[in-house]
Amino acid sequence: MQGALRHPAVLRKMRGENINGAPVMSIRRPREERSLPIHVSQPVPTVTLVVLDNPAKRNALSRSDMAELGRLWDRLDQDPHCRAIVLTGTGEKGFCAGADIGGDLSAAEETARIVNDALLKTRAFSKPLIAAINGDCAGGGLELMLATDIRIAAPHARFGLPEVKWSIYPFGGSTVKLVQQIGYVHAMDLLLTARLIDAETARAMALINRVVPVDQVLDDAIATAKIIASNSPVAVQAVRQQISDCIAEHARSREPLEQALGDKVRASPWFAEGVAAFREKRTPRYDD
Repeated sequence: MQGALRHPAVLRKMRGENINGAPVMSIRRPREERSLPIHVSQPVPTVTLVVLDNPAKRNALSRSDMAELGRLWDRLDQDPHCRAIVLTGTGEKGFCAGADIGGDLSAAEETARIVNDALLKTRAFSKPLIAAINGDCAGGGLELMLATDIRIAAPHARFGLPEVKWSIYPFGGSTVKLVQQIGYVHAMDLLLTARLIDAETARAMALINRVVPVDQVLDDAIATAKIIASNSPVAVQAVRQQISDCIAEHARSREPLEQALGDKVRASPWFAEGVAAFREKRTPRYDD
């Protein structure tokens, strides 16, 4: 194991051992659902580590994965032993590649709720989140990262929102969060060009906090979480609650238009062409 999984606590967790006396939780669903395990542990007291483990798909998320991730956030938000959370992916290729385009791309009301909960788009969340970005962070993976507070990346990580290339509307929060976080011109660059940028460019845009050697990413994230966890939990969580509630309130106010625009894109014949091109690994043809 390399990169993010070099950390001793993670190595013990992946072998199924306890960390600091706390049992490791590994959330799995039936194989036919093509789900990824979500490993949850405490590498140090009061710091929770959440690892997305589907390296073959760069830790992409199916709908069932998103539903489980949303339930996990519910549990951690209420857990008094969790004062800070580190989120990462397995391997060095991907932090999270977002939604599995090979899976369900419908967007009924219930599906939208599942996505919103998983990506913390329209709900407040009181626990600080630190992203340990061990590889590519794209699409819904970048939108998941937008829900985090501090972002530490490996030099080889790339960032982007490729949805418009494949005729998909990015309804996981980037259209309502990105302008607030990095400014209009940088946000529109990522949203409209669908290009991937490297870690240093992402840092210069203030999309991430810092870039560190790949074998230090998880250590740095856990060390940062320990600093946060050493502060007053009631004060830290009040600050986080207020700020995340402001962001969520804005996202909720835009949700009706967000869903209408997503429906418009999915009803277009270009949607079928874009998704087919992605699955066939070819350039899409958007001729009139």
